[in-house]
Amino acid sequence: MDVLWEKGAATAVDVLEALPKQPPAAYSTVVTTLRILEEKGYLRHTKEGRAFVYHPVVGRTEASRSAVRHLLRRFFNDSPELLVLNVLKDERIDPQELKRLRKLIEESEAGQS
Repeated sequence: MDVLWEKGAATAVDVLEALPKQPPAAYSTVVTTLRILEEKGYLRHTKEGRAFVYHPVVGRTEASRSAVRHLLRRFFNDSPELLVLNVLKDERIDPQELKRLRKLIEESEAGQS
């Protein structure tokens, strides 16, 4: 998805060439991934000559939010609290990030009052 968001549109070959060379990805893997992303509604394609050109339908922010919602449902029983507790317990968070998180929590609480 990053390649498509950066380029706006790309063929499977374009995506393959933009991926890191190590470890190498197979062309068939890229095509399969693009097809699955299209089935899930993240992409659409147009045909230009013999090539399919893929275009992102979902923006980066929307995709991120969708992924977090999926993560919450699948692994944290729909509990944002469990997700945050897991991150706080297992990850190293620098003081500036913690300060921003506190501010976001305060803003969220103020908005719910």
